[in-house]
Amino acid sequence: QVQLVESGGGLVQAGGSLGLSCTVSGSIFRINSMGWYRQVPGNQRELVASITTDGGTDYEDSVKGRFTISTDNAKNTVYLQMNSLKPEDTNVYYCYAKIMRFHYAARDYWGQGTQVTVSS
Repeated sequence: QVQLVESGGGLVQAGGSLGLSCTVSGSIFRINSMGWYRQVPGNQRELVASITTDGGTDYEDSVKGRFTISTDNAKNTVYLQMNSLKPEDTNVYYCYAKIMRFHYAARDYWGQGTQVTVSS
């Protein structure tokens, strides 16, 4: 079974930094893309940052210049370096991956989320 395990969340002061990581395990043929999402009103998730196998990245406007997404393909791991954190960044951050398993079509997988809390 494919699993996404997140780590790195916690409590920091405004202006501080956190580094999130998410490692994918299981029977995997290919990871097509990975990213980080967070909750928004309406019980939906918005994209924070994503990265494709080609190395292309996309960021939500409010985190541009502060957050950096990267991968270690050999470890099936995606990272989110979060600098200059603001209280409004407080949220649950969910790891996302679009994965092709052996003999299966690609589909979406989600981690259980890691809490990031930024104090004033």
